[in-house]
Amino acid sequence: MNRCGQGDRDDFRRRLYALMVLMKTADDRLAKGISTGEFMCVYWPSRGQEAIAAAMGVVLRTDDQLVTTYRGLHDLIGKGVPLQEIFGEMMGRTVGAGRGKGGTMHIANPASGVMLSTGIVGAGPPVAVGLALAGKRKGLDRVTVVSFGDGAANTGSFHEAANMAALWDLPLVFVCQNNRYAEMTPTSATMKLEHVADRAAGYAMPGVRVDGNDPLGVRSALDDAVGRARGGGGPAFIECVTFRFRGHYFGDRMPYMPKDELAAAMAADPVPRFGNYLLETGVCGEDELRRIDDEALQQVETAVQAVMTADSTSADELERDVYATPITFPV
Repeated sequence: MNRCGQGDRDDFRRRLYALMVLMKTADDRLAKGISTGEFMCVYWPSRGQEAIAAAMGVVLRTDDQLVTTYRGLHDLIGKGVPLQEIFGEMMGRTVGAGRGKGGTMHIANPASGVMLSTGIVGAGPPVAVGLALAGKRKGLDRVTVVSFGDGAANTGSFHEAANMAALWDLPLVFVCQNNRYAEMTPTSATMKLEHVADRAAGYAMPGVRVDGNDPLGVRSALDDAVGRARGGGGPAFIECVTFRFRGHYFGDRMPYMPKDELAAAMAADPVPRFGNYLLETGVCGEDELRRIDDEALQQVETAVQAVMTADSTSADELERDVYATPITFPV
């Protein structure tokens, strides 16, 4: 685990909060823009899960690699993907990470270490195994993290990936963001286990379950797992128990989710909760928290306006980036 003085501890707590606020603000802005008809895009909200991605953002190095999912807005922000590239891809503009051709489900930014966002549940872990194996064979001290939901932990691809990662002692950390619902089905209806982390024992790797709404707790678990992987100790599994405030997709009315369950989760919103913690412990004053909030609003709005004035992706892009060398087929 990283050791640091009081000043360093305060700095990383501020960074955690700043990242959480930026993730929340970005998600809220997308909801507002779609709701009012200002712009059109499809997205799968991650609101409520900010603490997990913020912890990854402060623990992982830039050269560490991340594989996430279509519900990965917060993960992308935490790993440092520019907001303009995220929003641009979601809205089909040329300033997007993939020049607007991949859409919300397929955002990648290798410069920040985001290697893939998957559109298929459970498709990420096998790819992460390949990335981790490449890093190990090259003799790098790079760590790969794969982020996925509770539903993905029921797929054959997850189990195959976990087995291979353990067998080969790969520098890979499995982060399960257990938001209680696999699309529209509660976890209790998809698995007999109460704790998803218990599955790690089947592959002889450490498995821990943490409060996914506590960024300090997630950060501590990640510190241990990432440090272990970087030192050659092999993979680990972290189950982060959280809650999804919005539906499976934006516009989902969530008839499957008990209203009292959602209300209780929202009352314990991790973003203001961590802000109050910073106030109570003297890490930040009200003015500093307000400044962080204002800066997040400005960053998000600046990115949205830049994307809205950018060109839409044209049909000319269809044949770009398909082959290394263009191939012309006879008619």
